[in-house]
Amino acid sequence: MTEHGTAPGPTEWGENPNGVGPWEAEFGSAPPEDSRLDPELLAAGDRRNVVDAYRYWRREAIVADIDSRRHPLHVAIENFANDANIGTVVRTANAFAAAAVHIVGRRRWNRRGAMVTDRYQHLVHHPDVPALLGYAGEHGLTVVAVDNVPGSVPLETAELPRSCLLLFGQEGPGVSAEAKGAAAMTVSIAQFGSTRSINAGVAAGIAMHAWIRRHADLGKSW
Repeated sequence: MTEHGTAPGPTEWGENPNGVGPWEAEFGSAPPEDSRLDPELLAAGDRRNVVDAYRYWRREAIVADIDSRRHPLHVAIENFANDANIGTVVRTANAFAAAAVHIVGRRRWNRRGAMVTDRYQHLVHHPDVPALLGYAGEHGLTVVAVDNVPGSVPLETAELPRSCLLLFGQEGPGVSAEAKGAAAMTVSIAQFGSTRSINAGVAAGIAMHAWIRRHADLGKSW
């Protein structure tokens, strides 16, 4: 099931110094005729957490524009114990225009870390790992688990497939054995310090950026 968040988030609570004021106050003229523009934002100003190119745009228009250039990169994170990193994963996936974020296990998650980006990012819930794997098979996605375990391939040298589903586990236990066993390969992130693992939200950002460096058209970035 694809969904988008609707509840106000941290960047929409009270006064915020970022963003722009009402259109006429900013530009000294009436706003242009453009179906993408939101009349309420034109009148009151736009303080949302969006890039300047999307100022005053309706949420649906922003989603449609991102949809026109999303990458064939999917990201999944297991949520069997209410992982607090999901918000960070969603926010990063939005920044990289990932096709979708898949949440496996519990449907509920802490949206605060997403900083309202869940409004613009496709989210898909799966009750369990087999459901996720079924989706990947139906959509021609190669599942790549990300976990620092024996036998994994270094992310720094791995050839990530273009139509890819990066799969992350929970903080602590990592990717479940069931998911890891079904993945085409498992990649690890090189570490040089004392900690056993990197925060799951950070690891997701590193892995997504590795895919971006390999497959994205950087000339189309903001």
